[in-house]
Amino acid sequence: MKIYHCGNCSYPVYFENVVCSNCGFWLGYNSQQDQMVALTPGQSSWQPYGDTTATFMYCGNHAYQACNWLIPQDDATGLCVACDLNRTVPNLGDPVQLNEWQELEAAKHRLVYALLRIGLPVQDKMTYPEHGLAFDFLADQPGQDRVMTGHDEGLITLNVEEADPAKREANRVQLHEKYRTLVGHFRHEVGHYYWDELVASNPTLLADFRQLFGDERADYGQALQKHYKEGAPADWESRFISTYATSHPWEDWAETWAHYLHLLDLLESAHAFGLQVDPPGMPELTMQARADFDPYADRDMDRILSTAVPITFAVNSINRGMGRPDLYPFVLNGPVREKLAFINRVVSSAPVTLAS
Repeated sequence: MKIYHCGNCSYPVYFENVVCSNCGFWLGYNSQQDQMVALTPGQSSWQPYGDTTATFMYCGNHAYQACNWLIPQDDATGLCVACDLNRTVPNLGDPVQLNEWQELEAAKHRLVYALLRIGLPVQDKMTYPEHGLAFDFLADQPGQDRVMTGHDEGLITLNVEEADPAKREANRVQLHEKYRTLVGHFRHEVGHYYWDELVASNPTLLADFRQLFGDERADYGQALQKHYKEGAPADWESRFISTYATSHPWEDWAETWAHYLHLLDLLESAHAFGLQVDPPGMPELTMQARADFDPYADRDMDRILSTAVPITFAVNSINRGMGRPDLYPFVLNGPVREKLAFINRVVSSAPVTLAS
């Protein structure tokens, strides 16, 4: 993500900041202008500092410390474009579930930020029931089946326990995963949604998808059962981004889609900080990289990959030096690169809006 600055003192602030730690001004994110705005309070609204012509209010979920996005004062929904996607939220009267939901919202807002930066259509399912997107954040209930994270025709369900770092790590170890994060969940599950909307109904893209990922008409339930029983093929690292990607073409797409978003965000951050990798004595073509472009605006996959690989190697080396796991513990093999290029093509040809 890019570096944001306080609209009053220009001090750098994080995307989630509500108050500038330097000058104390209230802050709000304007998603339409992609700006962090310093605010001065009015009678029933907020104004950008130094601008008396515009008036905003915080998204309604600001009251729960779950959102810092701004909306027009006359917005009928009372919610920002990210929070408007929620169909179900957990029990906010429960302090544990409230905290879990706040963590989920932080990750979801980063997802929506990326979707807007790419230019993908973001439509809520309540307004567009056939083609919209919605989220159910649910907690396990005594005597009922566990809440399973997944996607079903535009509805993404997440078990709120994933926001608990200890439980998430336990799940990661149990499932033998290299990487498991909240933002990773969101990126993966939304990949299923965009496959339905952008690929499934396009004969040309669907044919190309099957060439790269396989035939999605293979029985999904049986494929998952086989995967959990037998595991991934021995040579999976030569063809897939993760073991779970081997289970079914839909999961291969969703896992690769998530990594597409991982790479864009990683490189936008690297670009914002002017990162470059130039280790002395190393081959120029393999380890030199300069993050001198905005990957959301310049989506050349060859350039993205040639820049990302040296930077991830460098950051992984720093993490190892600190006794931490690799930040990006994956291998971008040849077939995965082809799949990423295909996803980039799908994204680049996506419509601004979907049919209602």
